[in-house]
Amino acid sequence: MSKRNKLQKFAELLAFPNVYENFDPDNPVLTSAQGQKIDLKGRWAAEHFKNSQPITLELACGRGEYTVALAKAYPDRNFIGVDIKGARIWKGANAALEENLPNAAFLRTRIEQIAFFFTPGEVDEIWITFPDPFLRNSKVNRRLTSMAFLDRYRQLLKPGGLVHLKTDDPTLYEFTLEVAAEYPHVDLVHHQDDIYSQPLFLPELEIKTYYERMHLAEAKTIKYVQMKCS
Repeated sequence: MSKRNKLQKFAELLAFPNVYENFDPDNPVLTSAQGQKIDLKGRWAAEHFKNSQPITLELACGRGEYTVALAKAYPDRNFIGVDIKGARIWKGANAALEENLPNAAFLRTRIEQIAFFFTPGEVDEIWITFPDPFLRNSKVNRRLTSMAFLDRYRQLLKPGGLVHLKTDDPTLYEFTLEVAAEYPHVDLVHHQDDIYSQPLFLPELEIKTYYERMHLAEAKTIKYVQMKCS
């Protein structure tokens, strides 16, 4: 993507009513459309979605394909895609507006900052779809299913809230199973190393992102892990 296209999308994001951004990681303040500062912590359902429906986050949402597809499939739930890449978020946010999906929103921030923007128990579920596996040992703590990140998720999730991982990467898959076995605050609910080799465990797994289609075209198997937080 050209620099000009990126800059145009960044500018458009500032006017999207379904996008909130944090520009300074040292100052956890959200900016909404037209540059207005807003505090949605504990008030996402009431203030943005204007309802009391449960909230699901898609972390590292990229183009927001899962966020948009889930919002279409479950109009009685709220969905928030989270990513730091504005040009990617633009695609999902724009699709949600074009398809008139009031239950889909987007948060542009680093996932390390996520606890600043939600109160304990405000989130019901978390989906992590094809994240960077950070294969180098020096970056193992950056994996989104590491104990450090699970600690953050527990701050947001209701007791018994679910964390879903969908990935093509065997290292991340095995790492996540090891973490689930060692971390005392999650229970491993289900895992599969090839979700399409048998009937799908969840209908949501049928959703295919741009990257998943690429992986399938390369004959890679898609893996899934579900954990319950306590």
